[in-house]
Amino acid sequence: MDTKPTYSLPSLIQYFLKLGSTGFGGPVALVGYMHRDLVEEKKWISEDEYKQGLALAQLAPGPLAAQLGIYLGFVHHRVIGATLAGIAFVLPSFIMVVLLGMAYKLFGGLPWMQAIFYGVGAAVIGIIILSSYKLTVKSIGKFNISSFKTNWLLWLFYLIAAIVTFVTESENILLFIGAGLVYMFIKAPPKLPGNTLANYFVLLQIGFWDFQYSTLQKIAIFFSKAGAFVFGSGLAIVPFLHSGVVTENHWLTEQQFVDAVAVAMITPGPVVITVGFIGYLVAGFPGACVAALATFLPCYLFTVIPAPYFHKIATNKPVKAFVEGITAAVVGALVGAVIVIAKRSIIDIPTVLIAIATIFALLYIKKIQEPYIILAAAILGIFLKLVI
Repeated sequence: MDTKPTYSLPSLIQYFLKLGSTGFGGPVALVGYMHRDLVEEKKWISEDEYKQGLALAQLAPGPLAAQLGIYLGFVHHRVIGATLAGIAFVLPSFIMVVLLGMAYKLFGGLPWMQAIFYGVGAAVIGIIILSSYKLTVKSIGKFNISSFKTNWLLWLFYLIAAIVTFVTESENILLFIGAGLVYMFIKAPPKLPGNTLANYFVLLQIGFWDFQYSTLQKIAIFFSKAGAFVFGSGLAIVPFLHSGVVTENHWLTEQQFVDAVAVAMITPGPVVITVGFIGYLVAGFPGACVAALATFLPCYLFTVIPAPYFHKIATNKPVKAFVEGITAAVVGALVGAVIVIAKRSIIDIPTVLIAIATIFALLYIKKIQEPYIILAAAILGIFLKLVI
């Protein structure tokens, strides 16, 4: 982080505004985009800095992609970079979900959105499959015998994390920490017991201003817990949100909650931004703001506060081995999450074909970008579900 950056702060903000506006596919795809854009193409961030950010983002509670974006903003521009990168990343999708919340209240349902998601969901699976494959190759190694022999322990962590995530449909922080510790003690055991690992750690008609202060207080408390105690990707936060929003507080019906998740998946940016849509349905625009702020503020603090110390200790061999072990488990867990999401999105032959077509398009049509694929999939979804 002490090296002079090759890019300006406005350039970084512009990048995260663009990613927040066009980055489809959820946390797996988003962390892949950041690696592709910032490490491989622009070379603003080094491979080690990216890996450190990914490890810290997984260790700390909160939405994975947002935390990684905050950390990468911190790398060369410190707190101001982290703050502005986080805001730029989240703001576009927040505005989108608020607008969709207004439309939802005005029209009373989103059958057209579910038709869009039929196509978009399948395309998203294709995008994140390719992203997770690239992350695997970059973080652990190629899928060949030589790599399996050389990095067999990392591949083992990867496989275990993928299976555990697939079976439990959630990410296990103890598994990540355990993988890091085991790999550290095998590859580069610390010489001193006092190791620095201790440092880790019209508007009225659409409900725009329809809220009660007591409800806002409940929203703030509940979504603060969601941001502070849920680890991993958007996949991990959905069961927590469901229990609080539908079961305990009865703020939304089952169908409204499903629609809220659909909104998050068809809008760019972090999947967790669905909290803005939920907040809007519960208490209008103030509810959306409080829900989003309460969810993202803890993850911001959990990323920025340990970031300087995390970087300093990440250069010694034991800690580098610890990070490598965690990274292998993290990427494995992301692959497991892809399988879980695919189970719910790939439901018939048309969705299988859309997912496969997406992968081939990204592999062989070099200039095509994800938003165009998403748009084509949305149109196809409407045609298949509402026209035929």
